Amino acid sequence: MSGAPEGMNRPWNHQVIHPLSPIPSFWQTEARDTVPAHPGCPPLGLETLKITDFQLHASTVKRYGLGAHRGRLNIQAGVNENDFYDGAWCAGRNDPYQWIEVDARRLTKFTGIITQGRNSLWLSDWVTSYKVMVSNDSHAWITVKNGSGDMIFEGNSEKEIPVLNELPVPIVARYIRINPRSWYEEGSICMRLEILGCPLPGKHSSQLHDLDFKHHNYKEMRQLMKVVNEMCPNITRIYNIGKSHQGLKLYAVEISDNPGEHEVGEPEFRYIAGAHGNEVLGRELMLLLMQFMCQEYLAGNPRITHLIEDTRIHLLPSVNPDGYEMAYEVGSELGGWSLGRWTQDGIDINNNFPDLNTMLWEAEDRKRFQRKVPNHHIPIPEWYLSENATVAVETRAVIAWMEKNPFVLGGNLQGGELVVAYPYDMVRSTWKTQEHTPTPDDHVFRWLAYSYASTHRLMTDARRRVCHTEDFQKEDGTVNGASWHTVAGSINDFSYLHTNCFELSIYVGCDKYPHESELPEEWENNRESLIVFMEQVHRGIKGLVRDLSGKGIPNAIISVEGVNHDIRTASDGDYWRLLNPGDYVVTAKAEGYTSSTKNCAVGYDMGATQCDFTISKTNLARIKEIMEKFGKQPISLSIRRRRQRARQRRQRR
Repeated sequence: MSGAPEGMNRPWNHQVIHPLSPIPSFWQTEARDTVPAHPGCPPLGLETLKITDFQLHASTVKRYGLGAHRGRLNIQAGVNENDFYDGAWCAGRNDPYQWIEVDARRLTKFTGIITQGRNSLWLSDWVTSYKVMVSNDSHAWITVKNGSGDMIFEGNSEKEIPVLNELPVPIVARYIRINPRSWYEEGSICMRLEILGCPLPGKHSSQLHDLDFKHHNYKEMRQLMKVVNEMCPNITRIYNIGKSHQGLKLYAVEISDNPGEHEVGEPEFRYIAGAHGNEVLGRELMLLLMQFMCQEYLAGNPRITHLIEDTRIHLLPSVNPDGYEMAYEVGSELGGWSLGRWTQDGIDINNNFPDLNTMLWEAEDRKRFQRKVPNHHIPIPEWYLSENATVAVETRAVIAWMEKNPFVLGGNLQGGELVVAYPYDMVRSTWKTQEHTPTPDDHVFRWLAYSYASTHRLMTDARRRVCHTEDFQKEDGTVNGASWHTVAGSINDFSYLHTNCFELSIYVGCDKYPHESELPEEWENNRESLIVFMEQVHRGIKGLVRDLSGKGIPNAIISVEGVNHDIRTASDGDYWRLLNPGDYVVTAKAEGYTSSTKNCAVGYDMGATQCDFTISKTNLARIKEIMEKFGKQPISLSIRRRRQRARQRRQRR
């Protein structure tokens, strides 16, 4: 049974608020100063968790997991919707006397409210209309008025799409309450919300490092890249790796002391962002990072200079620009959880890569009958390469980019959580949806994940509240992807099994699309982590594999004893192998060459250990070379034996 709607009053910018005692009279003046058409003020931070659980209160709750602390915009319910992690605040009773309250903890100019229904796979609960009340002491309340009567705001018509209601004029108070008046007739009083407001006095400064703290649409992103390139032309290059479904170029920025070329012995690193178009914080962090590195290089920062001179860095801020433009059009608070996530043709790029895990594991499980499958550089299946395969053009562009450049380490920035996920992302047991599934390089991946999480300002903070339902503190802000939720064809697993690059997913914030007023703080949260993670590309061993004449040998295989995963040399014969500190037995081998083995020690100091190899051609390879040089083909051993047996039979006759 729903409550009576009491009539919807619009348009709101023709209405006024009449504050009552004990609200101070200066509030009335403040309210009349301006009547903006748009709320103007940023979110207080229910979604970003800036508003703590202790600042949220409610009249009644259905159970703990549906308490006021769960009434946050875009919060997600656990799969089981259990007593701890459900998807909204739900009142204990369905009557018009229920409320949810936010304590801003300081005088705040409130300008608007955004509401959603309950996130649930099974239930349909949302509020269809509500009143708004404010207070300065949480005891005496006034209701926002429409003329002489209480104003009724129109709520939601389903449970996921956010609905914005602006106050007719801004009003200053410390507390704000939402009082549901009607709700979906087959459901209950349940809400998720965000409050728009400007804390008084003053505004937050966003001039940290002279960086451009705003959300950039496609045109603005391209312009910002040009500005960075013009500021630092000697260390930056803009290029594109392909086009989106809508024809937008996928722009990347290279940062290196010799942009445009691979330097022998120099590792290559990549950051990717925006595979899910609505997870925009990673995109803006990439744009901030390129600005920061340019400015710090010009200022002579030795740490940044060293990183740029010894590393070839690639930043791809928007893999899915079509999806981003959809999310950007509605803004930071109104896109919900998924608007813009997929490509224009409805594909999730993040798990649109070939499933090479199954090929490898089936070969390992059927050793007697296996078709030979290597433990690295596993080829892409033919079906995936066909034009009829369901593969996004953006995914194909990323794969070609990965194959073209000898990347060693990479991170793909995502949103909606605060954790670093490392492969494998796919469970090995086909009947399970969650199972710890480590790679042969599990210890290296754990370190790489921890290097980011431990230097982030919040990821390993035991006092912080979980974003939605998962508490990742037991592993210090890191998680094995498959133990979280299984994904076939992830970019992380594909990168590890098809290329030399170790890739991790970095979830940089609880809010996928934070208001731009939050960007300075999010930058500070992630700045050190972004740099530290790049520096890890110089951990392990590196070297050259040459022949006796000193020429580099491409595609030589580098094996580490005890680790069932090899890597290969690049086109110049150089290689990089990420390893934790320790002593290793390393072997270099190539087709037509004798193998070579040596001991290589990795220390604790930053900087990879040089471990070079010189290998000589096998006798058979030399014979083939000589025969080919003189226009003759070497005779295979099996043919020789057959001819010898034939001669012996003729002699017996």
